[in-house]
Amino acid sequence: MAGGKSKKKKWSKGKSRDKVDNKVLFNKEAWERFNSEVPKMKLITVSALVEKLRINGGLARKALREMEEEGKIKAVCCSRAQKIYTRNVAEEEDE
Repeated sequence: MAGGKSKKKKWSKGKSRDKVDNKVLFNKEAWERFNSEVPKMKLITVSALVEKLRINGGLARKALREMEEEGKIKAVCCSRAQKIYTRNVAEEEDE
């Protein structure tokens, strides 16, 4: 018989990802590490900071904006989706 007793298809639960536990505030150690490492990086993006320092994306954006105002880094490309920064080369040549 065509419509016999076949087993019902079981749906998979889907792939589960590990929950990331990124910091939403800087502690003293992370802030010092941010201030020492970031001005030396050639390519500075929000996603690079999130991966390297394990901080939240919003915290990374705010910190980069503050560092740009201080003149430690400069913006290369400012699109709606992603801001790309680089180290301030002119400052290093003066020293």
